[in-house]
Amino acid sequence: MFPFGDTIPTKRWAIVTYFLVAINALSFLWFQSLPEREQMKVTAQWGFVPARVEQLANPQKVVEVQIGQRQRVFLGVPVGVQPIVARPQPIPSQILASAITCMFLHGSWWHLIGNMWFLLIFGDNIEDRLGHGLFAVFYLLGGLAATAFHWAIDPGSTMPIIGASGAIAAVLGAFAVTYPHARIRTLIIMIFVTVIELPAYLFLLFWFGVQLFSGLGAMGGQMDGGVAWWAHVGGFIAGAAAMPLLSMIVPPDDAAPHSTTIRVGEEDAGLARYDPWRRDDHGFRL
Repeated sequence: MFPFGDTIPTKRWAIVTYFLVAINALSFLWFQSLPEREQMKVTAQWGFVPARVEQLANPQKVVEVQIGQRQRVFLGVPVGVQPIVARPQPIPSQILASAITCMFLHGSWWHLIGNMWFLLIFGDNIEDRLGHGLFAVFYLLGGLAATAFHWAIDPGSTMPIIGASGAIAAVLGAFAVTYPHARIRTLIIMIFVTVIELPAYLFLLFWFGVQLFSGLGAMGGQMDGGVAWWAHVGGFIAGAAAMPLLSMIVPPDDAAPHSTTIRVGEEDAGLARYDPWRRDDHGFRL
């Protein structure tokens, strides 16, 4: 399933969302401009490595960060792979900062495009609901929560994690509880190709289920196929849990976009505001 839009209009420009996309794109272009060896060094130092957290209390601990692998050859015949490791210095400020910097590093064009696509589809609505400043804080804290969840599941992992998907998972969790009955325009590619509109709760429940079961299938919480599944799970839960609390801080804006003014009856000389996006008593969109 490939989402490409939703049915919830926004009232303001998603400035922070666009800024995050631009920063991630610029960071990726810078990363790709580096020689391969430097890319590995940046990944080891500024990607988040759970095992490095222990170095905050024990600087003498040596952590070998796996940053790649090379083919082992014997007499011209491949006989296996050998991991490529780095031993980053136990610098406390770098270890702490990596929980943030890892959100702005991506390993490939598809990694970047996939994350930014989801951010653009769902991020503008959550930014519209929270406002620019609070959304920026929410995004960063959601990413930190995702990273912390990944660390809690496997604190001894020496595999660096990079990418914005943990923070974006928090945005998806927030969307699921804020606009559960929005419609997500989704491209379905199976035996046939078609476009359908799925309820947001159904689409996001399916997405969350894939992350959860993939995480459970990854032994010891380690990344399976290079994907930090538990960061996605943790980010989604954090976003879904935080959004109701943040909604109490930011009251909903009653002035919905594209509203029209209609007369409700001849006996009523006043005017009423018709809001096509308001909810009925059961929470459904009217």
